[in-house]
Amino acid sequence: MHQLQMVDLKRQYHKIKNEVDKAIEHVLESSAFIGGPDVHQFGKELAEYLGVKHVIPCANGTDALQIALMALGLKPGDEVITPSYTYIATVEVVALLGLTPIFVEVDANTFTINIESVKQAITPKTKAIIPVHIFGQCVNMEPLLALAKEHNIAVIEDNAQAIGSTYTFSNGTTAKTGSMGTIGTTSFFPSKNLGAFGDGGAMFTNEDALAEKLKMVANHGQKVKYYHEMVGCNSRLDTVQAAILRIKLRHLDEYCYARRKAADFYDKALKNHPKITTPYRAPYSYHVFHQYTLQLTDFDRNKLHEALAARKIPSMIYYPVACHNQNMLKNYHPAEYNFPVTDMLLDKVISLPMHTELTEEELTYITQNVLEILG
Repeated sequence: MHQLQMVDLKRQYHKIKNEVDKAIEHVLESSAFIGGPDVHQFGKELAEYLGVKHVIPCANGTDALQIALMALGLKPGDEVITPSYTYIATVEVVALLGLTPIFVEVDANTFTINIESVKQAITPKTKAIIPVHIFGQCVNMEPLLALAKEHNIAVIEDNAQAIGSTYTFSNGTTAKTGSMGTIGTTSFFPSKNLGAFGDGGAMFTNEDALAEKLKMVANHGQKVKYYHEMVGCNSRLDTVQAAILRIKLRHLDEYCYARRKAADFYDKALKNHPKITTPYRAPYSYHVFHQYTLQLTDFDRNKLHEALAARKIPSMIYYPVACHNQNMLKNYHPAEYNFPVTDMLLDKVISLPMHTELTEEELTYITQNVLEILG
């Protein structure tokens, strides 16, 4: 049995090695390292996959969120609603731009943004909402989009953990995550479901004028070289990463299926244990399992984490501290927030290895040890 990894990128690479190596060699031979043809082609292919008009590649997922907020023209003091149970990047960019993050609660089953909590948080200063499709699970977008439309609020989907997932509306129509809001964003960090061999990110939109602004912001605020119309930044996806991502995009549905198959195994092995709650799969969400995250009852999560490590089984705790309690955000009145669901998740959740190369032997070993430790 292979040494267990949270994400086994080496085995994934070896399955597509010939394709990837040829793609990299082609870029090296062309020497078009910045803005090469593969960047343009990847944008077109990802747009087709997602069903959006425009994909604007950039340097990383955090930049994608920042550029999205900049392109919307938000001003210091404008409020942006975001879940506190998320990776810090979602909130960090809000504070960085002088905007005001307004934290809300998440749903106890899906861990995604709680719509009722959003309703209560809206004020005349609210200019944007950032729903996070966390761990591969879709936010319930239909009521959120209706609420945003009612109040004329932009929606920026943080799709860093759920690319490849599909949302089903009440009328039966479907849409890919990242394609439903005003702007969608994602990260191509290597461990993501669609991961590069370095950093990368992208923004998605169906609005032509907004796509133009996103491109300008990402390119020093210029449409024509040396003529800078707005304050921007320098955020590019390099050609080598784009070439790799073109290959991996062709395998994305296969990767999502492999993750769901591993999750099915975990569910079957663990779902009947009284101390374990396996991940909920919302009926509107095609869960793509960026993480496989358990909730524990009557057992110390940290003890399980340590016991698994002693048996050379990796696990991760996402997340030990809520965003509103991070020191970097202490000026945003953390004492005002009461989030019992978020607090519960901080104490109770643990993620098991989840990637495309997990074998039945490995899954059996992991689940047998989890059950043995929990007793």
